Amino acid sequence: MKLSDEMKQELQGLQNEAKSLINKEGVTAEDINNKSKEIETLKAKITMQENIEEEERKEMEDKINNGGATPLGGGKQENKKEDYKKAFVNGLRTKFTSTEIKNAMSEGSNTDGGYTVPQDIQTTINELRESKDALQNYITIENVNTLSGSRVFKTRAQQTGFAEVDENGAITEKATPQFTQLPYSVKKYAGFMKVTNELLKDSDQAITSTLSTWVGDESRVTRNKLILAELNKKAKTALAGIDDIKTVINVTLDPAFRNTSSIITNQSGFDYLDKLKDSDNNYLLQPSVSSPTGKMLNGLDIIIVSNKDLPNDTTSGTKAPVIIGDLKEAIIMFQREGTSIMASDVAGDAYLTDVTLFRAIERLQVVTKDSEAFIYGQVTIA
Repeated sequence: MKLSDEMKQELQGLQNEAKSLINKEGVTAEDINNKSKEIETLKAKITMQENIEEEERKEMEDKINNGGATPLGGGKQENKKEDYKKAFVNGLRTKFTSTEIKNAMSEGSNTDGGYTVPQDIQTTINELRESKDALQNYITIENVNTLSGSRVFKTRAQQTGFAEVDENGAITEKATPQFTQLPYSVKKYAGFMKVTNELLKDSDQAITSTLSTWVGDESRVTRNKLILAELNKKAKTALAGIDDIKTVINVTLDPAFRNTSSIITNQSGFDYLDKLKDSDNNYLLQPSVSSPTGKMLNGLDIIIVSNKDLPNDTTSGTKAPVIIGDLKEAIIMFQREGTSIMASDVAGDAYLTDVTLFRAIERLQVVTKDSEAFIYGQVTIA
């Protein structure tokens, strides 16, 4: 990352701090002025640094054009990635005990005592965790570089409009935009898998495929559980039929979310919705070219998730979930990018059973950003 980009991240942090000062009790004019000066000073530094970087870029271009330097392209960057990947796979084979491999992977070591998965393997893991029934596809995901912090969001408020004022009359003060801080603190989630030592003698592709499939599936299930736990904090709304569903869409849900909302349900819930009929015995679901199911209800696309990943509520009878709203506005997942991997043939009972243990660690947290952006409905099916 360029220095100017790092400085821009710092600027974003200062701007967030400035927004939070607006609603903070006991803030003085001096506090606000000092924060403003910090921001303006950093902006000036960023401009200067960008100019320096541009000059350096032009200077390097001139050297390349004159034969005085070699561009970073031409396979060198790709070779570096391949070298890291090769070292990573060999590290799995040798349990990262080789000094040569440790040195080759020094940039990938992390605080969890493992090594960061190479980018192309991480891409495969990401694709696997987003496939099948991944609830994370329907919420907002934000990558973070720190274990804890906060984000500042503008609070939605009911505006009252301007008041009528007589000529020469006093003008009423209006409320200024309000902001709220959403703190996060990513937690560590981990697990290990036993693999035979015969696998480690197999091809690089076989090893990376086994690792990617395992981490991808475990990560998807972990995230689904965390998202479900957060969704379940919302009070449930009983939906007795199509009229209740229409009332939720038309009245209960804020119109601000109408155009970005959808209906997320499981197999049981979709079966219920698919059988809804009008007074003339016509089915109510309509075709949709944008919905994964090809169906919509009252203008909202319907998304189906497996009963295994979005289970029915069986605490009192059997109720299927019918979640209506915009989950990207409702739920946010903070994740520390990258998966940490370590291997051992002596931990646990690995030595006695002649196997190798693969340990994976990822850090994330799921929180509610706006609870009014969705309604957690339930339909009774038994």
